[in-house]
Amino acid sequence: MTLAPLSSAASDVKQSRTDALISHADYVKQLRPLLPDEAFTPNLNKIWFLVINLAMLVAGWAIASYMDQWQWYWLWLYLPISLVMGNSVIVLLFSCHDLMHGSGVRHSRLFRLVSFLGLSMLWMPPTLWRAVHNREHHRNTNSEIDPDRNYLYNQPNTWGKWIQDRFVPSNEVSPFGLIVGMGHAWGVHTFRNMTSVVLFNRKDVDYVPAAFTISRRERWAIVREVFLIILVHVGIMASLSFDPVKLLFSYFLPIWIGHAGAMFYIYTNHMLSPMTAINDPLVNSVSLRVPKIFDVLHFNFSYHTEHHLFPGMNSDYYPMVQELLLKHYPERFHLLPVGQVWKLMLETPRHYEDDQTFTTWSGEQSMICPLTIDP
Repeated sequence: MTLAPLSSAASDVKQSRTDALISHADYVKQLRPLLPDEAFTPNLNKIWFLVINLAMLVAGWAIASYMDQWQWYWLWLYLPISLVMGNSVIVLLFSCHDLMHGSGVRHSRLFRLVSFLGLSMLWMPPTLWRAVHNREHHRNTNSEIDPDRNYLYNQPNTWGKWIQDRFVPSNEVSPFGLIVGMGHAWGVHTFRNMTSVVLFNRKDVDYVPAAFTISRRERWAIVREVFLIILVHVGIMASLSFDPVKLLFSYFLPIWIGHAGAMFYIYTNHMLSPMTAINDPLVNSVSLRVPKIFDVLHFNFSYHTEHHLFPGMNSDYYPMVQELLLKHYPERFHLLPVGQVWKLMLETPRHYEDDQTFTTWSGEQSMICPLTIDP
């Protein structure tokens, strides 16, 4: 899987851009001595947030179990509960995301239980998450071998690439496609990577942006975890008597809201950035300015560049990292209002023509990445 050949001049430009990159290790070497040691100690509070939000979901399902006694014209009263449950799904992902980077739980049995409970509503096996996110994505962020990057224009037009083209925010996506995609893109991401490693486990699988492999032990662990996740979801639906109305309001709608909210953040993390041959988090990642309430609710997930610099850090200290970046690297650090980032995503294509250029499915329209680095 390689990019199209470049001309000599283009190769020189690409080399100069690569030379302009700074490695993750170099940033850490400069910034880590400026941060307190307590920023890197385990934070058990996130476990309680996870437990509280699991309890909120259970309470929502308990209330929904009585919906067959409601008059149909009162069903709309459940919508605020659906919204709260949807936010709980987001919190489960982000709290588990932090915990699995080592910022909270390090006891193996407790770690496995918490990570499974936290990711079960996302249909994400914890073993798969550790492989695709912690290992592959963080080590190879927005490079050609990052499974979370945009597809390349010269990759085969597979079903995975077609789904991204139709449902991910871009200048070509339809309003209907975007709405559908917001609620289902997380599931597609999970299914795509899970089937790639469980069914094939080869680096030539072409329907993922970048295929990776895992060990035999990890493959069987993923299968076991998927089976347990299915049991959890069947149990939830059974507790709701498989009633379509109950399932719509208290199961499907919260999951759609939760997945859409998570994807709103995730789309902005790297998909608007150029690809980088060297893992330079200030170039290949974006941090957002969002209303403070969302940082409180979602563990400072908007501080995404800061997270990629120090993934094991207690997220409460990300604002401190941001202050250091604004002081030491103001010209490199992408800190943008969330509305501006979303607008840029809807104004640009989503396939990489090269590491600095986006292009459409047909290749007829190309644009330089708005966050490109100057050679």
